[in-house]
This record gives sequence, structure tokens and C-alpha cells, in this order.
Amino acid sequence: MKDPVGSEEFIAHHKQILADNPECATSSYNVGVTLMQQEKYDEAVDAFNDAIENSGRMFEAWVNLGYIYFKKGDLEQVVHSNKRAVEIEPRYARGYANLGFAYLQMEKTDEAIEALEKAIELNPEIAQAWNNLANAYLQKEEIDKAIETGEKLVTLAPTFGLGHNNLAFAYYSKEEYDKAITSVDKALELGFEVHPEFLNRLEPHRKS
Repeated sequence: MKDPVGSEEFIAHHKQILADNPECATSSYNVGVTLMQQEKYDEAVDAFNDAIENSGRMFEAWVNLGYIYFKKGDLEQVVHSNKRAVEIEPRYARGYANLGFAYLQMEKTDEAIEALEKAIELNPEIAQAWNNLANAYLQKEEIDKAIETGEKLVTLAPTFGLGHNNLAFAYYSKEEYDKAITSVDKALELGFEVHPEFLNRLEPHRKS
């Protein structure tokens, strides 16, 4: 059996294709993916931009640019990249989920909710989108909606410890302490590391 081609060989191969055909968007994209996996982010950005320049339909390159900008802490560029991705491919649920997450980090709560609801409409199976939507409602202090969303999440993904943790916080915010304790204990059972301060806040509400 032939040995798999190593990363450096793979890059060299596609760079040769680009040398012969500089407008080959797929090769630029493939080089970008490999560089991104090697955490050579600046070089990967250049490769993805080349791919985008040579193909009007390269929404995956925009998505990967969004990931790189997230790693660099540039949320404005995360938003820009994922907006471009969903403009090209309007039914790409992950693009809306990424947008919602970035908006949530920027505390642009209404924009986050709109993007996350669109992601869930397109693909109701994205647990992280449900989780971020629940957090957005908490951020907006719409506790009942946060609880409703969190309950849907843990029904969809019963082993998602973070979801149980965040649902516990939503219940705590509504002073429904028994439900908060049940949810936080489920998160602990699933191996999620609950913040010690939150556990301390719940402790007086536990029945002896």
C-alpha cells in the first residue's frame, strides 16, 4: 500500500498545480486547509483569499477564514467571513451558527438570536446553536425563553454536559432551585466541570 502523502508533500503538489494554473481555486483552498491544520494561519489566510478571488462560489473558504479570525480574536472579521459564506450559500446552517456565536461574544444579543434561530431553522440538530441561543436569552434576561431553549437542547443532546449546566443556571436565575440542582447534578454526572462558585451558591438550597 502506498504511504499517505505528508502535509509538506501535499502543499508542494498543490503549489505545483497553482504554478501551472494560477487560477485553480480548489488547489488554493486545499493548500489553505493544510496550512490551517498546521496552525500557519497567516499563510492559510493568503491561500483562502486566493481561492475566493478565483471562485465566486468558494463559501467553504470564507468559513475557514472565520475560524482563523476567531483563533486570532478578531470577531468583526469572524462576522464578515460568515456573512459572506451565507450570502453565497444561504442554506448553510453552520455559517449562521458561527455568526450567532460571534455576535454573542460581542454582546450583540438581538443579532445573535436572529442568526441562531436561522441556524436552527435550517438544521435543528446543531446542539451548540441551541446552547448559544439559550445563552443569548440569558444575556437578554429573558429567563423563560432561556429555560425553554435549554430544555429543548437537553432533549436533543441528553449527554451534552454544558447544556445541563447552562439550563441549571437559567433555573437558578428564576429561583427554581430544585430544578437547578437536578440539572447541575446531571452536568456533573456527565463529567462537566461546573464552576465551584455556582455549586456553592446552590449548596444552601439542597435538602438535607
